[in-house]
Amino acid sequence: MVIKQRFVFFCFLALFLYSCDDSSESNNLEINNLINEEDYYEFKGVSLKEYAIPASIQLPDETANIGASTVVEVLHKEGDFLWDILVGPNFSLHIEDFGDRINMVESKRQELEAETLFHVEYLLDEKDLIVYKKTLIVKGSTKASPKVGVEHKSFHVYGQKISRGITYELRSQDSGSSLEIIKLMAKSIKSFKTVE
Repeated sequence: MVIKQRFVFFCFLALFLYSCDDSSESNNLEINNLINEEDYYEFKGVSLKEYAIPASIQLPDETANIGASTVVEVLHKEGDFLWDILVGPNFSLHIEDFGDRINMVESKRQELEAETLFHVEYLLDEKDLIVYKKTLIVKGSTKASPKVGVEHKSFHVYGQKISRGITYELRSQDSGSSLEIIKLMAKSIKSFKTVE
């Protein structure tokens, strides 16, 4: 009887561990499918020319169900190299002009590999675009309260686009966002195109 109970326990444990791994692969596949889709059904095109960026970008509209407003707000001071694109209370995409510097995404990967406080898992890893999850590495005494070390995870997107010889960094806010918002941001970054 004890052997049978152990067998059942190990079967459930294996099934649980397999389902945990499967959800990560499922997220990766879902992100790849969303990003590589050419359909921008719940997005609207926005020209950034009036803000001194010779490009257009697709941004979520009010049908995207992310709490987005119909008004896109671009925060930029004339002559500055920084822009923040806000679409509602949850979508905040940061853009920075890095001139002729290239390999921004590779530099970001190296920075993430040197990270010691967080475990980093790539959900999408392309030459010019990464989507990743950061999970706090909890270390401490085994005698600590069970409330210590509550899991903290956040999702992030980082990309680079070149328009007329200028490299632009496009990324989520430092604190990250929900996976749904990050997927939409990644799709927006992918849509960034030079305009005449």
